[in-house]
Amino acid sequence: MSDAAAVPQAALTWAAGAVGSRARVSRVRRLAGGTHAATHLLLIDVPQTEVVLRRFPPRDPAPAREAAVLRALDGLDGRAPRLLAVDPEGRHCGAPAVLTTRVPGGADIRPADPEAAARGLAAALALVHAVPRARLSGLRDCLAAARSSSLRAGEDADEGPAAPVVAAHEERLAREPRVLTHYDYWSGNVLWEGSALSGVVDWSGAGSAPRGFDVSWCRLDLVLLHGPALGHAVADAFREAYESAARVEVSDLVLWDLFALRNAYRSVTTWLPNYRGLGRTDLTEEDLRARHTAWTAARLHAWREGRR
Repeated sequence: MSDAAAVPQAALTWAAGAVGSRARVSRVRRLAGGTHAATHLLLIDVPQTEVVLRRFPPRDPAPAREAAVLRALDGLDGRAPRLLAVDPEGRHCGAPAVLTTRVPGGADIRPADPEAAARGLAAALALVHAVPRARLSGLRDCLAAARSSSLRAGEDADEGPAAPVVAAHEERLAREPRVLTHYDYWSGNVLWEGSALSGVVDWSGAGSAPRGFDVSWCRLDLVLLHGPALGHAVADAFREAYESAARVEVSDLVLWDLFALRNAYRSVTTWLPNYRGLGRTDLTEEDLRARHTAWTAARLHAWREGRR
């Protein structure tokens, strides 16, 4: 069944035109996943290919940012989409939009072997962080973006027990070397073909930041997915595999973990639709809050003890 009615005809015409003068859209399918953008898979005839159209809310700068990042990625050895066209103001699509190639595979946030999946996540992230720094020019500052997002949520709002430690050392984190940073690197933003990680998607928030930004964000997600006991072990397996693949130790790991926990403190329960949309219908808001709280306590204890 086609979902063509969910996408304006003008957007379909624009997408086909970006592929070729004789191209037409023969099938449209909504893709599961994030709630920020409406994401559809388009089957194109002449030439026969599949492309992905993502349409964002009005005046959203994400498509223009994503286009710049995709150019910097240059396909990431086949693991990232390639940019086909961008409609930053929505003149063709009725909303800001980006059109990319399709990366094969599908999301899987219920892996049979969580530690093996974590190692795959780590290897792919090391590849992202290895993108030459010369390509980062003009990309947004992810540290500044994260802080701006926090301030928009309310300067006086509670940021949780990790916040005082982070506030005292935030400048130290900002001085660390920058890499290409995904900004929202979690299990739902990667694709799998069998047991092999085939792609990394959703680059609209990417920019530059120290590598710990992505590493600890993904570690938090793994704890939220797998719970305190297994999740903590999986998060450590991810870190070990990342450092092996990147051939570098993540400096200030505990502090970066606390940074991620602070940034997620107010919003973590709102992530539930993203998890459920990818099959984790067993999770509840209470689960997410409890797991966030337990990880916070564990990382604060590690901070006081001077451990990783």
